[in-house]
Amino acid sequence: MVELQMVTKLRAQTGAGMVDCKKALDESNGDYEKAIEILRKKGEAKATKKMAERQTKEGIVYSYIHSNAKAGVLLELFCETDFVARTDDFKALAHDLAMQIVAMSPEYLSPEQVPAEVLEKEKEVYREQLKSEGKPEAMMEKILEGKLAKFYEENCLLNQAFIKEDKLKVGELIKQMIAKTGEKIEIGKYARFQI
Repeated sequence: MVELQMVTKLRAQTGAGMVDCKKALDESNGDYEKAIEILRKKGEAKATKKMAERQTKEGIVYSYIHSNAKAGVLLELFCETDFVARTDDFKALAHDLAMQIVAMSPEYLSPEQVPAEVLEKEKEVYREQLKSEGKPEAMMEKILEGKLAKFYEENCLLNQAFIKEDKLKVGELIKQMIAKTGEKIEIGKYARFQI
């Protein structure tokens, strides 16, 4: 039998419902970390479904200036309702995303936004590197996939490791907020400025 105290603690940490928290703890035989993972996976599945079905018509424009006053970001963050847009959690997400953009300087939001010519140029550079290293042809495609994944991690905001928790990707961070709020959330445009 799972204790109410653990269910309450799990709910406070994840933002999931009491019933979902109890089910996750039962499913994990009381293993708290495993229960968090179960809730995370279920939340991401729900988030993916919501992303496809709903439209975002509300949100905020968030500005962030780094403490040295030499870099800053303007960011559009969308959600479905004004109610969610005004919550502290939503504003905290906007703040975290803006800090991420200042710190990591992503050129693109997602891999789909990388222009084909940029991708081809990267592949060409990687192929030349691999040839000069004497890598066999049979291995090249596999190595090339890995190098492109690394390129996306460095240059696409949603694929970057979150600066506050490097085991978490920015895209996963947004999915967690979708699971918590029950609304579709997406990044619009952003502009990074630096002196």
